[in-house]
Amino acid sequence: MNNVLLPLITGLALSGMALSNPAAAEEAVAPGMSRQLLMKREIPATDSGAEARVIRVQFPSGYKTPLHTHEGPGPRYVLKGKLRVEDHGETHVYGPGDVFWETGTAMTVQNIGGNDAELVIFEIAPAHRSTSGGS
Repeated sequence: MNNVLLPLITGLALSGMALSNPAAAEEAVAPGMSRQLLMKREIPATDSGAEARVIRVQFPSGYKTPLHTHEGPGPRYVLKGKLRVEDHGETHVYGPGDVFWETGTAMTVQNIGGNDAELVIFEIAPAHRSTSGGS
């Protein structure tokens, strides 16, 4: 696991956030790109219920996402690479160690570096509740 990410995850886990099984949550999004849910936690502070998610996204060199939105806004942390982010009518370039706030509106991300890039998404979003009975 990345040396920068491990202390962050450890700190969040110690503060009461439960780690999900990352291997079970990995999904292929597009050829050469992967997205892996690292953590989620239900947040009881809202009437409708919410959960915090920590998601690692890897972008191959030159890859640009289509215009898209996420279920919630939040901070994003660049682990490696160079990313051009177009969000809420603004364009910025971020590199390793940069943190930025994604608004939750339609946006794109492009890997403009010569190598793969990696980003961690911290997101608070509506909780997905099971509909299979129980409370």
